[in-house]
Amino acid sequence: MSRAKSTVQRNARRKKVLKAAKGYQGRNSTVYRVAKERVEKGLQYAYRDRKVRKRNFRALWIQRINAGAREHGLTYSQFINGMKQAGIELDRKVLSDLAIREPEAFKNLVDQAQAALNASA
Repeated sequence: MSRAKSTVQRNARRKKVLKAAKGYQGRNSTVYRVAKERVEKGLQYAYRDRKVRKRNFRALWIQRINAGAREHGLTYSQFINGMKQAGIELDRKVLSDLAIREPEAFKNLVDQAQAALNASA
């Protein structure tokens, strides 16, 4: 009995890798052996950077909150401390959005945080 070759599977696997390597430059997109390495590396970057994106957004939100709080005479750390003492539990994403889109509402939060800080001092 003759040996069964895995031609269909092999071609499908090669096609899948070369399709994923579309847009890469030079041999990275045309030669299977090179494209396979580039695609694997690209997947590693994608996995890593999904985590990094979360870090970057949190840092951006903190910068925005800090800028909004400083307009009203508080630092970021004082503002967050005051929010905790006042019992206001809003995450940084929402606070950042309020600082940009709803400055009046953010000012109310800053005032509440300031009041809580003054009450505890």
